[in-house]
Amino acid sequence: MAEQKRTSAGRPCLTGLALGRGTEEAAAEALLVEGLRAGEQEAYERLLAQYQQPVYSLVYRLLEDSSEAGDVVQEIFLKVFRHIGSFRGQSSLKTWIYRIAVNEAHNHRRWFSRHSRHEVGLEQPQPETGRSYRSVIPDPGRSPYEMALGAEARSFVEEALAKINPVFREAVILRDVEDLSYEEIAEVLNVSLGTVKSRILRGREALRRELLERMEQVKAVAWAPQPIGQD
Repeated sequence: MAEQKRTSAGRPCLTGLALGRGTEEAAAEALLVEGLRAGEQEAYERLLAQYQQPVYSLVYRLLEDSSEAGDVVQEIFLKVFRHIGSFRGQSSLKTWIYRIAVNEAHNHRRWFSRHSRHEVGLEQPQPETGRSYRSVIPDPGRSPYEMALGAEARSFVEEALAKINPVFREAVILRDVEDLSYEEIAEVLNVSLGTVKSRILRGREALRRELLERMEQVKAVAWAPQPIGQD
């Protein structure tokens, strides 16, 4: 049996495990992961620059209370930093991070259903540097998506999306907003490909019904007779 290619640190070479992706992309990802494992500040900054905004947009849409998205995203990246050693390259780094994000959103929804407020301990100093985790992970603030033009139409869709079953909503978001493949979504949600397709189909239908209902309400208000003013 041929010996598996290894890095200089003795770990299995991640580029050899990143099946189905371009060589350059896989190599860049392997370098990023090695930098994160080595605790390199530049690697942390590169990870945040590449993934923080997409993760924020995903979490914003998954939570019933979107005002909590910033704190949840910070907790997600804390887990990414702490558990990067468990990443083996059997899926893409993006898929692995999104799996953490979806799980954390689930945990937050369960927690928030029992408590009035979600608190995240981000002020604890890092053992290596003594700096707080909050100083490493900046608050992403509002997504550029949220600041774009067409706020009224966007709000209309977002409100409808928030009304559908969370199980179906996350599948629709991962497919139609985040543009993940069915296979990637199956890895993120840890379900079968058939389940992914079923959830997306049912989620899209639920969203369609919700949008139609809301449009009928808007039309009813728009066409309602208005009182004639008195001279």
